[in-house]
Amino acid sequence: MARKSKSNLSELYLEENKDQIYENALAEIQSFELPLGTTLRSVYDDQPNAHQRFMEKLDACIRNHDREIEKMCNFHHQGFVDAITELLKVRADAEKLKVQVTDTNRRLQDAGKEVIAQTEEIIRCRVQQRNITTVVEKLQLCLPVLEMYSKLKEQMNVKRYYSALKTMEQLENLYLPRVSQYRFCQIMIENLPKLREEIKEISMSDLKDFLESIRKHSDRIGETAMKQAQQQKTFSTTLQKQNNVSYGRNMHLGRSRILEFKNEITLKRTFEDDDEHEEEVLTAQDLVDFSPVYRCLHIYSVLGDGEIFENYYRKQRRKQARLVLQPQSSMHETVEGYRRYFSQIVGFFVVEDHILHVTQGLVTRTYTDELWNMALSKIIAVLRTHSSYCSDPDLVLELKNLIVVFADTLQGYGFPVNRLFDLLFEIRDQYNETLLKKWSGLFRDIFEADNYSPIPVANEEEYKIVISKFPFQDPELDKQSFPKKLPMSQSVPQIYIQVKEFIYASLKFSESLHRSSTEIDDMLRKSTNLLLTRTLSSCLQNLIKKPHIGLTELVQIIINTTHLEQACKYLEDFISNITNISQVTVHTARLYGLSTFKDARHAAEGEIYTKLNQKIDEFIQIADYDWTMSESDGRASGYLMDLINFLRSTFQVFTHLPGKVAQTACMSACQHLSTSLMQMLLDSELKQISMGAIQQFNLDVIQCELFASSEPVPGFQGDTLQLAFIDLRQLLDLFMVWDWSTYLADYGQATSKYLRVSPSTALTLLEKMKDSSKKNNIFAQFRKNDRDKQKLIETVVKQLRSLVNGMSQHT
Repeated sequence: MARKSKSNLSELYLEENKDQIYENALAEIQSFELPLGTTLRSVYDDQPNAHQRFMEKLDACIRNHDREIEKMCNFHHQGFVDAITELLKVRADAEKLKVQVTDTNRRLQDAGKEVIAQTEEIIRCRVQQRNITTVVEKLQLCLPVLEMYSKLKEQMNVKRYYSALKTMEQLENLYLPRVSQYRFCQIMIENLPKLREEIKEISMSDLKDFLESIRKHSDRIGETAMKQAQQQKTFSTTLQKQNNVSYGRNMHLGRSRILEFKNEITLKRTFEDDDEHEEEVLTAQDLVDFSPVYRCLHIYSVLGDGEIFENYYRKQRRKQARLVLQPQSSMHETVEGYRRYFSQIVGFFVVEDHILHVTQGLVTRTYTDELWNMALSKIIAVLRTHSSYCSDPDLVLELKNLIVVFADTLQGYGFPVNRLFDLLFEIRDQYNETLLKKWSGLFRDIFEADNYSPIPVANEEEYKIVISKFPFQDPELDKQSFPKKLPMSQSVPQIYIQVKEFIYASLKFSESLHRSSTEIDDMLRKSTNLLLTRTLSSCLQNLIKKPHIGLTELVQIIINTTHLEQACKYLEDFISNITNISQVTVHTARLYGLSTFKDARHAAEGEIYTKLNQKIDEFIQIADYDWTMSESDGRASGYLMDLINFLRSTFQVFTHLPGKVAQTACMSACQHLSTSLMQMLLDSELKQISMGAIQQFNLDVIQCELFASSEPVPGFQGDTLQLAFIDLRQLLDLFMVWDWSTYLADYGQATSKYLRVSPSTALTLLEKMKDSSKKNNIFAQFRKNDRDKQKLIETVVKQLRSLVNGMSQHT
């Protein structure tokens, strides 16, 4: 209203000035002051319609003068009558005067010809003046058009295209219709569409430059957005941890101190980072100039091609999305490759979100959701492929952290990311696999470095250091004075520590997955079970099978697995403490370490039995009997005494083993020794054997029986261990006593003295002695006793063969 009032006042002021100008012009004309050109020019040089208004003023002035003349005539009427009367009186004089006037007029006409010529010139000038006035009027109509067109050109030059379109609109709707009859107007009208097309092309070129710019700056935009999201999350998490200090106090003492120290450092760094970035918080607008897209959108909207622009923009952005979603082939090699990939994607969708909120209709929520779903499927496929190449658990963990930050950042912009967290569970399995491979190497290194001997502790300080690493309790050992030895070797506390480190490593991946403590506890227990039942079990099995692992090492391995098995309950408590989930919870999984260490122990026991037998075989192989000796040496063979001494010293090492393991090993060794000796006697390559060799062999068996009766391993009842040699004893007694009549008479009876001697065994050995007697006693046929003995052998051989044949037929 104020502006309108001000305009009215200006118009009134102008009207008053114009009236004053017209009155001054009339006054000058009435004064007959020459020249009048300046006065008339001031009138005609004024605004349009000034001539008409001046004529109106002039007519009004004439009417005023007419009224004054009429008043004056009325006032002087009587004088006029008197003057007429007097005029009649002077008629005669008038005639004379007429003649004089006529003559004067003639003379005046002659003199006025020059004036007429001057007047015609004046008329011509007046016509020119009128034409000029018309031209001025027309120019006054055309000048605004030209000014607007000049303004349009200037706007085009300074790239104010949106204003230029508005100027074009004014030209077409307001100015050009007034002067449309002029040719230059037609040229302008023909140029306006060309200018519009030029503006469209220029704005489209600017849009292409904008698209190229955001393609180059997408990674920086995304990096900034992800950094801000990570800082915010770190700050919130740190505050939450500080508010839950009481929860940390329930955890393991050492772990609590570490976490507290880490929390202080993290919080300090968080506040420092916030102080540094508080003044400068970059946004997408700070990094990219969005004016080209706004300008292009407005231009196309004004031109009525908004839909064309929207389609083009979306099409180009889809192409850029496909390029952004295409990873580098070496992306999986470094974390920077993944970070750059995620930053570009975040930058892309941050730009789209910004465009969504600052423009109307260029992009819609439906469009961005569709684009995100397409991108999400591609992202998941890419990550699933490239993460499968990762063999470094640290790289997989960093990838997980990047995915979490990536997901949290986009979730903050309203994009659904549940499928990314589902993908993290797949990557978690792969992370566990890489951890298992890494820990497999760690376990192998620990086993390789172990000396497989009890841990010596010289004083209380060393003892506390060991038990701080491994939960060992032994009241009997505590009563002993220093120095003393702990039953397990160095690998036990190291394995226990590494299992805890594995749990920590698994926990790192489980953090920030938006899962409950129960789910995290379950994941940790499952991962630990895999470590125990697959990785550690495999390492133990491979260790046990290694050739350089001897009996002493196997015994120590059995002891170690026993203590590790007992420590499993402490590992369960450890997991419960860091997850704050009680073990009495119904859904809490249990660790399978018991079965793992039992299986390893059984394998070690079996390997002990195997290595004992192999060692016995080695001693047997160096046996050097003279099977044709006539008499024995009177003492046991050297190899056998060495073997017995080896077994005795070995079984002393078994004192730390469970009783049944030591007893089984001892029984297995004695049985294998008995079997090996029996096989030596019955070897098919041994063609003959003398009685002296039998006697020497008997001395060796006696030493074996003495070893068995000496109870090398406690726990055997009566003569249980000696029964391992009963087959040999009965066979040797049969030949030493030469009690064939008793053997043949009692054969097949349960009370037989030689029940464990089979006819085939006796026949084999007897035939070896028969051949030996023939070769060694060339003149035996000349001695009656030898002839009788030979006949007895032949008779016994026949009876034994009949028994063997009868058994085969019965079978």
